[in-house]
Amino acid sequence: MTAPTPTDSAGPAGGTAPPPAARLRDLLPLLRPHRRRLLLAAGLSLVGAAAALAQPALVARVIDVVGAGEPLLPAVGLLVVVLLAASALSALQQFVLQRTAEGFVLTTRFALVDRLLRLPVAEYDRRRTGDLMSRVGSDTTLLRATVTSGVVDVAGSVVVGVGALVAMAVVDVWLLLVTVLAVAIGAVTAVLASRGVRRLSQRAQEEVGAMTAAVERALSAVRTIRASGATAREVAAVGASAWRAYAAGVQVARLEALVSPAGSIAVQGAFLAVLGVGGYRVTSGSITVASLVAFILYLFLLVMPLGQAIGAWTQLQTGLGALTRIQEVLALPPEDDERPQRAGSRPAGPAAGAPLLELDDVSFAYPDGTPVLHGVSLQVAAGSRVALVGPSGAGKSTVLALIEGFYPHSGGAIRWAGTDVRDLPRAALRARLGYVEQEAPVLAGSVRDNLLLTRPDATDPELWAVLADVGLTDVVRRSPRGLDVLVGDEGVLLSGGERQRLAIARSLLARPELLLLDEPTASLDARNEGLLRTTLAAASAGRALLVVAHRLSTVLDSDQIVVLDEGRVVARGTHDELVGNSPLYRELAAAQLLV
Repeated sequence: MTAPTPTDSAGPAGGTAPPPAARLRDLLPLLRPHRRRLLLAAGLSLVGAAAALAQPALVARVIDVVGAGEPLLPAVGLLVVVLLAASALSALQQFVLQRTAEGFVLTTRFALVDRLLRLPVAEYDRRRTGDLMSRVGSDTTLLRATVTSGVVDVAGSVVVGVGALVAMAVVDVWLLLVTVLAVAIGAVTAVLASRGVRRLSQRAQEEVGAMTAAVERALSAVRTIRASGATAREVAAVGASAWRAYAAGVQVARLEALVSPAGSIAVQGAFLAVLGVGGYRVTSGSITVASLVAFILYLFLLVMPLGQAIGAWTQLQTGLGALTRIQEVLALPPEDDERPQRAGSRPAGPAAGAPLLELDDVSFAYPDGTPVLHGVSLQVAAGSRVALVGPSGAGKSTVLALIEGFYPHSGGAIRWAGTDVRDLPRAALRARLGYVEQEAPVLAGSVRDNLLLTRPDATDPELWAVLADVGLTDVVRRSPRGLDVLVGDEGVLLSGGERQRLAIARSLLARPELLLLDEPTASLDARNEGLLRTTLAAASAGRALLVVAHRLSTVLDSDQIVVLDEGRVVARGTHDELVGNSPLYRELAAAQLLV
């Protein structure tokens, strides 16, 4: 039996309730490490706003100087200096913002990756790998806009807008009232149009996550798909997922497209109204031409940051939709690797007469209550070899998963050297265990990278020695790169047996006190099975072995063989004893021509 599977995989969260929508204040903890650069960008934005607000007054001064026949150079020179300073400040602010945004995305990705790699194993069963990858990639990228076009730009826009309103009131109150009325209509329309952006953006990101998961699923099984003649069907399936992501993205684009025309209408309406009313007031002598020009420039200073603020608000809604998905992962509790140790709970060798590992009436059930194990009890003494056998689905692999702490057992107790494993730090316990999974995962990279995963300080002679133990020396020496020969993605450049032996070598290198082997010979031919059996026999002199096996020939010489059926221990003993008193074991042995 393999590891427990999810009972409900609908949706990105496994059929659970949708996460609460993220709020603006939820950004603050993520922005806090970058507060100094954000304050610098805000300061530059304020200085830039002051320079922008000074420009209309300086233009009006140039017009007055020309009308009065005074020297033009000082007024023009000051205007040019302010223009250049404003441009330089804007460029510097954008650089600071972009750098801050990249740092913001980086720290968010670090936090996500750290949490993703520390989640309880059961959490991976409920979620799709591609969707989790999408949160690290595309969702964090969307957050960048909340910094570059969001918080700081809104602050600068508010300063410029308020300053422009004050200056416009000084120039002419009636023109200000006309402007405010026209701009308010457009602004309210734009804000109302952007209200649904967050919800639609979150849905679009969920569809992108589903599409990424579909691509990851297809690529991971591409050889099986090709051999099954299913390429066209898989292309269609992934294409359907891509189409749903496209449709969701179009909905977001349609809603965002309503925002821009509303802002444009407000700007054009305000400009035309000011020209009409302002022209009348100039002809009536209420204001001068220079004042009207200054007012129009202030109008542009008002509507430009207003447009930026509306755009920033829309970007912020999109970013908050992505933040909701990111927070969903960050809110998941990590596996507790550092549980506090109780007095006397330090992992140690067993006391005299105590087993190294003991399962005492252990039960386990799926989250929906479906039982898997019923009162399983067994003991593994130091230096002994114990085998778990039985038909498929009997619960053998689940026993190993519970020992490793991948899932919490429902009842009974699992003890290491007499101490309940729930009282021990999980990381400290796992340091005493070696575990080789049934599928023998091999990481992309080199042989050296895979071996050093368990012992990063191992020397080359130690690596060669453990490769010799599992019969991989000749395989590695075939390449001039030696230990640095690449194994391909998921070990695709190795045969199934070579992947299995490399995984076993990786565990042996860590020198565990108890080695857990799940079907260690499943992918080995008869010659290599015999070689590995000899290796394991030698390795067991310094450690205990708990082996799950379908091939009974692998475990015939075990000190004890435990027979599982439908999650229960139905027999235990040596091979000869079980052949005589266990009908199920005798049936299994007969099927493999061992009796």
